[in-house]
Amino acid sequence: MEPVIPDTPAATEDGIKPIGEGRNQPKLRSREGGAAVPLDERDKQLLNLLQSSFPLEPYPYDSVAEELGADLDWVLERTQQLLDDRIIREITPIFDTRALGYESMLVAASVDPEYPHRAAEVINAHPGVSHNYLRNHEFNLWFTIATPPDSKLGLQGTLDVLAREAGATSVRSLPTIRLFKINMNLEMEKGTETLAAPGGESKERPIDAIKLTEMDYAVIKNLQGALEVRRDVYQPAADAIGISVDELLNHCRDMVDRGLLRRVAGILFHRRAGFSANGMGVWKVPADQIDRIGPQMAEFRGISHCYQRPTYEDWPYSVFTMAHGRSKEECDQILDQIAEETGIHERATLYSSTEYKKIRLRYFTPDYAEWEAKHGA
Repeated sequence: MEPVIPDTPAATEDGIKPIGEGRNQPKLRSREGGAAVPLDERDKQLLNLLQSSFPLEPYPYDSVAEELGADLDWVLERTQQLLDDRIIREITPIFDTRALGYESMLVAASVDPEYPHRAAEVINAHPGVSHNYLRNHEFNLWFTIATPPDSKLGLQGTLDVLAREAGATSVRSLPTIRLFKINMNLEMEKGTETLAAPGGESKERPIDAIKLTEMDYAVIKNLQGALEVRRDVYQPAADAIGISVDELLNHCRDMVDRGLLRRVAGILFHRRAGFSANGMGVWKVPADQIDRIGPQMAEFRGISHCYQRPTYEDWPYSVFTMAHGRSKEECDQILDQIAEETGIHERATLYSSTEYKKIRLRYFTPDYAEWEAKHGA
């Protein structure tokens, strides 16, 4: 892709500049449709259910079909087609990384703006990097990384290696201090008015590690990853562990209660599903107001993630909100409405121009130790 200069302001109110003038910059895509695939109302209803209501039951697609008022065979066939057409990335368990004992954080790095893909390739090679985006800021590469409990390098040691090998000139570690919301559930049926209004989930989540049992490890290792589209979707994992489906599902419900498993859900390809823009709204919230403002921002339907993160002298933003919209304009409307409702107006909005990596992490695999062995641990 040929780099072009995006239409961004010269600086935020705090004087923190997006990628500087006179430097090649990635195109800031604000396409109305982008690579979106036309979906009818029934498809949208199905996608909403797969994202939010995929149950821990022996035959979950039966419940989805009943909720939708559709034939079971149609639900199975259409779900597989949406996977084949790359509307759905995968249907998968979503485990809580921190609860499993992994150290994790968001990282902002300044890398060569002429060739950011070179740095991205280095960073993406680490198995604990789940997301990596190019964004319109002096800190232009943003990625999330996790390291396992038995890591020899640890999280900071791993970041030191990655920063050196990627040629980063500056790195800011942005671990989660408080998690107000995490719910990557795109609203397929309703429009901007719904996305830019309160009414969604706002539930602060603990971020401490939980002691795992042998059965926890067995369930994680055998259930993680993309689930096959079949009526008895949980049967293969139960067979691999050597237990009944009912025993597996009872244990999964217990893992939900303990905070290890968030849910099982369909994860969408945003652009293919019509959500062509994501804007990371970062807010300068006074420390004594974060307890009130964080949950208030998290309630907005168009916000998938809301965190409190540390500030730095050159990074004064304490609350992060990830907005998803069908266009840049829709993301802006969501964030503008948050400003109106909360009275917090000092913010920067960082849009992604390139998605270098987006995966679900796989836990307790040998990949992490193999990476460390290659990099001096």
